[in-house]
Amino acid sequence: MSADGHAPATPAYLTGFGNEHSSEAVPGALPEGRNSPQRAPLGLYAEQLSGTAFTEPRAHNRRSWLYRIRPSAAHPAFVRVENGTLHGGPFTDAAPDPNRMRWDPLPDPAPGTDFLAGLWTLGGNGDPARREGMAVHLYAADTSMERVFSDADGELLIVPQEGTLRLRTEFGVLVAGPGEIALIPRGVRFRAELAGAPARGYVCENFGRPFQLPDLGPIGANGLANPRDFRAPVAAYEEVEEPVEVVTKYCGNLWQATYGHSPLDVVAWHGNHVPYVYDLRRFNVIGSISYDHPDPSIFTVLTSPSDTRGLAGVDFVAFAPRWLVGEDTFRPPYFHRNVMSEYMGLIDGAYDAKRGGAGGFVPGGGSLHPMMSAHGPDRDTFEKASAAELRPQKVDDGLAFMFETRWPILPTAQAAGAAHRQQGYDGVWQGLERHWGTAG
Repeated sequence: MSADGHAPATPAYLTGFGNEHSSEAVPGALPEGRNSPQRAPLGLYAEQLSGTAFTEPRAHNRRSWLYRIRPSAAHPAFVRVENGTLHGGPFTDAAPDPNRMRWDPLPDPAPGTDFLAGLWTLGGNGDPARREGMAVHLYAADTSMERVFSDADGELLIVPQEGTLRLRTEFGVLVAGPGEIALIPRGVRFRAELAGAPARGYVCENFGRPFQLPDLGPIGANGLANPRDFRAPVAAYEEVEEPVEVVTKYCGNLWQATYGHSPLDVVAWHGNHVPYVYDLRRFNVIGSISYDHPDPSIFTVLTSPSDTRGLAGVDFVAFAPRWLVGEDTFRPPYFHRNVMSEYMGLIDGAYDAKRGGAGGFVPGGGSLHPMMSAHGPDRDTFEKASAAELRPQKVDDGLAFMFETRWPILPTAQAAGAAHRQQGYDGVWQGLERHWGTAG
């Protein structure tokens, strides 16, 4: 199904994270002074989309009012369809594994694979039915979606690694390419179209509280991801009166219905439960200007809080270009063990604590370090960094990220047994020599 021209070729955006945005594709489509008038303007239907409970505190409440050509309730029954390589939790098909793991990029998709069919679940935790936990997916697609998808289980944080996605949502159009992220809130319908080339990337499915900007504490009022750099779409709608396949993910499984019209028919909207796109290259990196490597939490772009203050259900962390100037300091990330579980991916270039190339950490690949598994720089990185001349150093040859979660990430059986899983990953730390008694 193709769009009917109500969306601009180059999307416009509204700026600001968590703002009360409003937009109308046709003048006069938004009602004035009330949300649900007796007769909505222009013959539209008024409908509220709630991403949080009605009674959550105002500072945390997410909801939007949509003014659409047909109400969402006008659809037939959904029926179960096969999940394919998408798994939704709870994650019980493989035993919890404390070992460190690493994967090469996904194999090329079969011809005709769209974004939804190309989703491949690496693992996760929690239970979408209880609205807690997260899942790690990768995608590889060579075809634009004709169908429409929504996720009732959680919000989708999409991290493109190759190729550009044009995300046609109920709220309007977002465009996200490598170096950017797109956030699709829980329940929002969308279609992922490819910009003329195959696309690959990563997805964090967040079952818990919606992502928000982290508190800055002693950093002050500015730094990290600036709210004004997040861009929400302006209203754009489809007026399509023909059968449209709509797929929803509900409690871990996919369900399908055929509508008689496009559900992307929102002419106007206002609220704060909206999709966003953000350019990671705008992240304002905070770092040490004296000594030591700060904890990686200073790279947090977005966080999903849990019921324990300071302990995230999932954090999204980006290692953006930055200067390293620490004196008498081992500058790559240090060796450590952590109560959190970490999945790391590479968007472009190289990561300063992992060797690239064949059999290494490469763009499109990823590594999983379970809670309390020891990890850190590989042998080659350690030796070079220990002997390096400590001049100011610009790290700008790569862009990496991490999904970090309070619970173990339990790999799926397909991930644990994948042909593109690297065997012998533990070997990158072998050969770290004993220096005890020899150092001056």
